[in-house]
Formats: sequence, C-alpha cells, structure tokens
Amino acid sequence: MLNIKRLSHADALILIHGAREKANDIGVPMCISIVDESGNLVAFERMDGGKVTSITISADKAYTAAAARKATHEYNAVNVPGNLAFGIHTEVGGRLSSVGGGLPVIVDGEVVGGIGLSSGTPAQDMECAEAGLAHFYGVME
Repeated sequence: MLNIKRLSHADALILIHGAREKANDIGVPMCISIVDESGNLVAFERMDGGKVTSITISADKAYTAAAARKATHEYNAVNVPGNLAFGIHTEVGGRLSSVGGGLPVIVDGEVVGGIGLSSGTPAQDMECAEAGLAHFYGVME
C-alpha cells in the first residue's frame, strides 16, 4: 500500500494567492493552475484579463512540473535540435510543456503538486510561480 502526499484544496488556494499577488504587483493578469502530484487539477484562477489560451497552457505547465517532477524551464534547456530530448514537448499527447512558468511543489523532499502560470512572458510566468511557492512555504513554516 502506498501513502501519497498530496496538495489539498486549501493548499492550492495559498499557492494561487501568492502567485496572484505577484501578478498584481507586476501588472500582468495571469491564469494560475494548481495540480496534485499526478498532474490532476486541484484549483484554477483566471484573473480578469488573463489570456484565453493561457487557461490550457497554465494547466499543462502545472501538469508537467508535477507529473515529470521538474520545472518546465528545465525541459526548455534540453529541448533543442540535436539533443536526445528534442521533441519532448510532443509527448503525452502534447501536454509536456517546455516553456518557463511551471514548477513542482515539493514538501519534505516529495513532489506533492505543481503550479503553472501563463499570460506573461516566460520570465514573468516563472516569477509569479516562484512567488506562489514562496508564499506557500512561508505559510507552512
């Protein structure tokens, strides 16, 4: 029998809050997706003005971060022609994202979920995802 650590809905709302605050600070309305350790959606927020296309993109970033257990920008670094990982973004029905903005949520050394943001530049998406994590970890202390 496996014991699995997983984000709760309350945890997901904490992550969204931190990401939303940073998005407000930088003036970029975001789509924010939070998934469990398997990549299944737990919570989502589309800020007023968040791009329609970013709904799916944010979910795919969060999915990648949780299910693959690595940040999406790490895939970006290896998803280049000539590299053995080139084309990884076409796997899993095209759900694996190699665009910055998806981060795993790690508690006690285990991936318990993922956060994905979209609507800004990849750097802005990453900044807001990091802020969501920082807020979450700050609340956990």
